[in-house]
Amino acid sequence: MRVPGARTRTHTPNWPTRCPGISSLTMDPECSQLLPALCAVLADPRQPMADDTCLEKLLDWFKTITEAGSSLLLLQENPCLVELLCHMLKPQDLSSRVLSFSLRLTGVLAAQEDCFQYLQEDSSLFVASAAGQLLVHILGLSMQGPAGGPPSLQAGDWPACAQKIVGHIEESLRATATPQITQALNVLTTTFGHCHNPWTQVLWVQLSPLVAGLLEKDPIPAAHSLVDLLLSVARSPGLSSSSCGLWETLAQTLSHLSPTQAGPLALGILKLQDCPQALRAQAFAVLLQPLACVFKAMAQDPGPSGVPDGTVGGSMTAGVPLPSKAACVGLLCRSLAHLELLLPLPQRPCPWPQAPLLGAAVTLLQLCGGSARPACDMGRHLCTLLLGCVRVQRAALDFLGALSDGTGPRELVTQVFAVLLEYLRSPDSSPTVLKKAFQATFRWLLNSPKTPGCWDLDPHALLFLRDLLPVLQKRLCSPCWEVRDSSLEFLTQMTRHWGGQAGFRHALLASEVPKLTEQLLRDPESYVRASAVTAMGQLSSQGLCVPPAGPEHQGGQQKSLLVELLHILSTDSEGFPRRAVMQVFTQWLRDSHADVAGDTEQFVAGVLQVASQDLDWEVRAQGLELALVFLEQTLGQPRSHCPHAVTPPVEAPVGPLAQALQPLCRVRLFDFAFRALFDCDRPVAQKSCDLLLFLRAQTASSSSLQESRSSPDVASVEAALQRWQAGDQAQPLGDLEPEVVLAVVRSLDLEGLRGALAESSDHVEKSPQSLLQDMLATVGVLGENEADCY
Repeated sequence: MRVPGARTRTHTPNWPTRCPGISSLTMDPECSQLLPALCAVLADPRQPMADDTCLEKLLDWFKTITEAGSSLLLLQENPCLVELLCHMLKPQDLSSRVLSFSLRLTGVLAAQEDCFQYLQEDSSLFVASAAGQLLVHILGLSMQGPAGGPPSLQAGDWPACAQKIVGHIEESLRATATPQITQALNVLTTTFGHCHNPWTQVLWVQLSPLVAGLLEKDPIPAAHSLVDLLLSVARSPGLSSSSCGLWETLAQTLSHLSPTQAGPLALGILKLQDCPQALRAQAFAVLLQPLACVFKAMAQDPGPSGVPDGTVGGSMTAGVPLPSKAACVGLLCRSLAHLELLLPLPQRPCPWPQAPLLGAAVTLLQLCGGSARPACDMGRHLCTLLLGCVRVQRAALDFLGALSDGTGPRELVTQVFAVLLEYLRSPDSSPTVLKKAFQATFRWLLNSPKTPGCWDLDPHALLFLRDLLPVLQKRLCSPCWEVRDSSLEFLTQMTRHWGGQAGFRHALLASEVPKLTEQLLRDPESYVRASAVTAMGQLSSQGLCVPPAGPEHQGGQQKSLLVELLHILSTDSEGFPRRAVMQVFTQWLRDSHADVAGDTEQFVAGVLQVASQDLDWEVRAQGLELALVFLEQTLGQPRSHCPHAVTPPVEAPVGPLAQALQPLCRVRLFDFAFRALFDCDRPVAQKSCDLLLFLRAQTASSSSLQESRSSPDVASVEAALQRWQAGDQAQPLGDLEPEVVLAVVRSLDLEGLRGALAESSDHVEKSPQSLLQDMLATVGVLGENEADCY
């Protein structure tokens, strides 16, 4: 029996880049018959198309055809396309978005003058981008040389087309209008990013004086585009940076740009593999400059070399902070973000100033939190600017967390934990700041000094933990749900890593945290309930759930938690807590949790019965994951991490195999799996398909199972599956025997189903013919009921 692909409500792929049914040179006859009428509609100003999206898809389809074959032959076979393309080159008739697609489509068929016109006159970013890409495409084609030979390295011998484009770029770089300069720089950036032939070095040598001349203007025009161009040239494998004066240009640019503009360039320079050490030092100084100013404002020694006190021009090196709070905050945040990006890179500066950067991050957090004590007017002014600034707090906490991978003096690490505890305690910490403080705290605890071969918390971290748990208790009772949620996430991370460590267990059990976490299972906010479920699942796995007082409850807390989680799965109105319960149950089954191992069949049967009827597709999919874990444990064969890998079949005689499959039938696993094959949400059907394919692979060697008994009658099961496929899933399959299950599994075209599920759910309806019909139907050209609307 063959099963068609299931539809889905959760995944709708974009319009395919290769439309079905299009040959290399021509289009389908049905489309050719519809195209003339559509061209006439598009060319008629009295028939405007209301949906630009359809036009974009149409042009994208045309572009696909031109890429697949000869553009000239295509236009000869479909002359109406010429009229359409000419019409689409008139920006006053169609939207800029559609024009951008038409520019990409026409390729070398369009004249360069049209691109120049659009670059100079059209303010649309879509049009400018498309025209620029087209110019680069034409330039690259023209420089391929005659008969595929190499082009001349003398610019005067280049083809007329290439010389005209270069002349236009030169003219634009000399212009006074910033948009025109920007577009020229963007064209060059694309050129050096895509063209890596030797002629690009000739091009750069010719144009670099004009580019460098932009630095003499005040203000520097198109600074962002200038940075993009210089980095594109520096990364280009076709240029020898040392012989074309690029390093000198980069150094000059760093010294002329403002600190805000120079940051991205400095970061890009430090990411380069080969770069002069002097230029790297200059770039690193640019990134460190804002933090050096913080040190100066706080009258602190900048510490070891690596944090200069300002060697680059700019307003923050004049001895006073930026006059604008927004400018100061923006510069500090960008500097911290750039330095954080450098941290994991192998080409980061060496030696890395770990201690000064730690001190700067702590100082910034103290300035924002109000605990800093500046000794000079400059420091007090900076404190006024940064007090309570959430943006800087978030950036500094992210950077501080990233610095945890390194080392630092013990006294400085102590300051780190002190400022983190200060933020966790402060009632002024916003929910987002508090979340980042929890994240940074966890990272520092995770990377705290340890005895070799031991993952336990060190004594200093345990002392910090005793101060931290009362704060965590308070945060779990916060009136703000985001705070409660972040606190639960932090607790889950802590328990997962140190739940088996004696010091952590003793401190946690001596607190009210487990009790408060259990109470949050009934929180009014669904996100908090979901996080509480995850936290309680982790606490239970580590044996950290505190039994309630009274002898009647001794030994029964684990059971009560299971019952409560089943109640949440059955009754919670929101999907997040139910998904969390299913993830906890799956992990419990995988880890042979004590309560689950007591009666695994009863546990699995109860969970699958609820999960299979859940309206949330993620709950159903997680239910199938739990079923797959149970199947693996029952057969004793863990599946491959790749769902499509072929697992060696189980070599088992008929009797033991049938006996092994009985528990799966008793928990009604196959009733759920077969029903899920026809689920309206594709991920559920895919998960079911993977489960049944795994079962078939494991039992492939037991074909004698059917031969050893009378052939099972699977007709009734197949008839039920056909009714389910048609949408009637009211009738259950009832009790299934292993022989019937295997016969049905072997009769299903599961490979075909898997292939169908991998396709777009609307790949048939999104054919070019369907698109043309719909566009014509919107203007009444087609008769009634002829449109294939989707």
